[in-house]
Amino acid sequence: MTDSRAETFGGPLMCDIQGTRLSDRESAWLSHPCVGGIILFARNVESPEQMRKLCDDIRQCRPNIVIGIDQEGGRVQRLRNGVTNLPPMARLGHYYRQSPDEALTLARDTGWLLAMEMAACGADFSFAPVLDLDDSRCPAIGNRAFSDDPQHVSALGGAFIEGFREAGMASIGKHFPGHGGVTLDSHLVMPEDTRTLETLESHDLIPFRALSDELTGVMPAHVRFTQIDDRPAGFSRRWLEYLRHDIGFEGVIVSDDLSMEGAAMAGGPGERVLAALDAGCDLTLLCNDPDTAAQARDTLTSHDMAPASRQRLSRLYFSGERLTLETLMALPRWQRTRDQLQQID
Repeated sequence: MTDSRAETFGGPLMCDIQGTRLSDRESAWLSHPCVGGIILFARNVESPEQMRKLCDDIRQCRPNIVIGIDQEGGRVQRLRNGVTNLPPMARLGHYYRQSPDEALTLARDTGWLLAMEMAACGADFSFAPVLDLDDSRCPAIGNRAFSDDPQHVSALGGAFIEGFREAGMASIGKHFPGHGGVTLDSHLVMPEDTRTLETLESHDLIPFRALSDELTGVMPAHVRFTQIDDRPAGFSRRWLEYLRHDIGFEGVIVSDDLSMEGAAMAGGPGERVLAALDAGCDLTLLCNDPDTAAQARDTLTSHDMAPASRQRLSRLYFSGERLTLETLMALPRWQRTRDQLQQID
């Protein structure tokens, strides 16, 4: 079914803002035709009430914009005050080894709770779940991952996505085809993974293949898999065509932050965005550097998006009921889930 919002979706660039409220300069560039989304960071959100007002103000300037946030749990939780303090997903992995059925129920309820809380605060979606395997090698992943077992990650990730879907929130699986097998952090350097495609298919790629029909979106890793392509996955047409054709993924492909050091090989800001789009991304993230984002907007000026890409991107809008936090917190499911999360080791 065609979503009417696809026709009014902005462009393929997702930027950020600097503070807890919009500046005049930010209010002006929000109307840029290439801007389709805003991502919120910890510096932008102080409380549920302030975050909801900020989201409302953003939509006042650009009604058709999508607003995302990295709210995973553990150390990646941008809003902490006034919402549930979520454990790292590895806790659910440990619980799964002890009590699989109970852990799957809790993973689904955790996805639902996270999605409902972020929707109440004004966001459309969260960049979750992490589908990487924790091979105890990568400082960028670690306990953000459910497990080092691909079958466990597939099961828990699938339950978590089901909870998101029940709430009406899009899910973004990351970081394709897997960031857990390298020892370096792509925020700081360009990691290289020397494993073969066959090795990756028997390990890291299993959750992405298993959940390809359930995910709304996928985020590629800023990792160079040297046996497959000399470009990192998010800039690699070969990898993104593999995702589309070999795996059969039909959802949104959204780049990781193009201001990260792992993206520097693609050139300047505009060149990075164009390279990611040319490889097959639908949406590109450019964060934490206002001047870089401004350069990218100046470079792009306008961008004709294919109807199929617009339709995919329209699935990022929140489609459920935005309850108030007070109403949400009175629900038995919210109370039960929060209590259970506090009890797991």
